[in-house]
Parts: sequence; structure tokens; C-alpha cells
Amino acid sequence: QVQLVESGGDLVQAGGSLSLSCVASGIIFTVGVMGWYRQAPGKQRELVADITSGGYTNYADSVKGRFTISRDNGKKTVYLQMNNLKPEDTAVYYCNVDRITTSRGPEYDRWGQGTQVTVSS
Repeated sequence: QVQLVESGGDLVQAGGSLSLSCVASGIIFTVGVMGWYRQAPGKQRELVADITSGGYTNYADSVKGRFTISRDNGKKTVYLQMNNLKPEDTAVYYCNVDRITTSRGPEYDRWGQGTQVTVSS
């Protein structure tokens, strides 16, 4: 079974930067759209950004101009560079892949365990 493992969450001051990574592990042939979501306490999980295998990106309005999503298809890894962080960016950040083709067939809607990002004012 495919696993998504995030890293990079931390405590940072407002205006600072963080870089998140998420790697898909297992015997993987192809990876579909990779995305980052976040969930703050008492709020619903929301899309932050996603990226297709061809490099097309999509961002939430709240992070446009501050966050950059990228991926390395060879490494089965997606990254999220977060600059000019604000206290309202505080949340657990989750990695998601919509479709992964493995040696045992396709898997859909896979999630990582989440990584905490805390931005202090």
C-alpha cells in the first residue's frame, strides 16, 4: 500500500518561511494530481494548492503570491514553499494524491498523516 509522508512543519514567526515536503513510498508507476490541504482547529479541511503531473498549478486565493507548489516526478515528491507566513496559516497541512498507479493496481485519494504548521504573531 502506498504511503504519503510529510515533513517540514514547524513553529515560525509571522513573516517567516517554511518548506514542506511529501514523498510517496511504495512500488509506484505513476502519480496523478498532488496537492496540499490544511485544516485549522474548528474549521473544515481546505485546498491550499495542487499540481498536475505536467506541472499545472492551482492555488487558493488566500495563498496566491506567497506559496509555491512544485513536484519532482522522479522522486514522487511534492513540495510547498511558504513565504510571508501569517498567523491565519496555522493549521495541520496534509498531502493528497488523487490517483496512484502501483504494482497492485490503482489507488485513489490517498492522504498523508499531516504536519503541523504554527505561525506566531
